[in-house]
Amino acid sequence: MGRPQMVSGSWLDGPGQAVVTTRFLKAAGIRVGDTVTLTEQGRQTSVRIVGEAFFTEGEGMELLTRTSTLAALGVDAQPGRYNVETKPGTDLAHYVTSLNAALDPVGAVAQANTGNTSDVIVTMDALIGMLTLMLVAVAGLGVLNTVVLDTRDRVHDLGVLRALGMAPRQTVTMVVTSVAGIGLLAGAAAVPAGVALHRYVTPLMGDAIGMTVPTSDIAVYHAPQLAMLALGGLVIAVTGALLPAISKGPVSDQQQ
Repeated sequence: MGRPQMVSGSWLDGPGQAVVTTRFLKAAGIRVGDTVTLTEQGRQTSVRIVGEAFFTEGEGMELLTRTSTLAALGVDAQPGRYNVETKPGTDLAHYVTSLNAALDPVGAVAQANTGNTSDVIVTMDALIGMLTLMLVAVAGLGVLNTVVLDTRDRVHDLGVLRALGMAPRQTVTMVVTSVAGIGLLAGAAAVPAGVALHRYVTPLMGDAIGMTVPTSDIAVYHAPQLAMLALGGLVIAVTGALLPAISKGPVSDQQQ
């Protein structure tokens, strides 16, 4: 059975328990472990907040509890929707088709949850994506500018080496090798800084909407991804050095 991501505490494991969001806790002035009273047409029952979760249904102000808890209020609550989390590798289309065949006699319908993303999540994803592209562009242009200027400053030296008999391929190899260190250093310095910035900014985005972002949504970078990002500096540096190394070599050779 699907359930929202937990921020703190635990999921429901019995009657008389409830799970809410950070926004709910702040609005009610309570904490995980506190008890609240639910009222319905003169009936009352107490529930203990056992967990804090991240979800945006009902603007994050819904209280999740078991139907047995609501029965104490005289509410005949029946689930109107079930969220099913499939195992990794499951053929979703085949699973939905088989499930619909089994549910047809009772008039229920199963469908893949692919288009019900919350507007809040979509907005956060778009903002994160835009900030990421801006940071990548600024960082890439910074490294590229440094490499291009460094290579252009050495045009005369490259011309001398060409005049002394260095082959064009050797010239290009020398220039690319000389800037590789700059690219690796840029990647090694930028990746930890970027991860630290991500871990600082993402919780602030959640705070802006009164929600706490789960740790699993913040710690999203792993060793393979970090290694690829670090090599990005090397790729940018080499790309920036190739054009000046290739185009300026023949010109300098002719000038000699």
